[in-house]
Amino acid sequence: MSRQRLSAGFTLIELMIVVAIIAILAAIAIPAYQNYLIRAQVSEGMVLASGAKAAVWDFVSNTGRYPSNNKSAGMVSSSSISGKYVSSVDVTGGKITVLFQGPAANSHISVGGKNVILSPIDLGGSIDWTCKPSTIDPRYLPSACRK
Repeated sequence: MSRQRLSAGFTLIELMIVVAIIAILAAIAIPAYQNYLIRAQVSEGMVLASGAKAAVWDFVSNTGRYPSNNKSAGMVSSSSISGKYVSSVDVTGGKITVLFQGPAANSHISVGGKNVILSPIDLGGSIDWTCKPSTIDPRYLPSACRK
């Protein structure tokens, strides 16, 4: 008489294979999500800077020169233009500096303490903007800034 062994549940090898598959998926997903988080933080800064771009353009079209600071551009103080990840948006000589804030403990997924500088280029009737990521890795910038 032969004994038949019933397989009830998972064996150790099957469980190890499942754990290995989950580890591989996590190794791919976690860096992609961190990249997404940093891009979202930078995106907030670019959205807040768009208001400053309009104010600079309005000042230039009325006076023919660039504003020296936020007040002359008709904007509130730089620290008043802030968000969850942006501590200030400052206009100096027409250049717009976006300073980011964030938790230092998560510096690998934060742009806290870093900035982006938007510089105007006068095209004779319109202004184009260039981005200078002085302290942010260019891969996290919007595609318009990576030219």
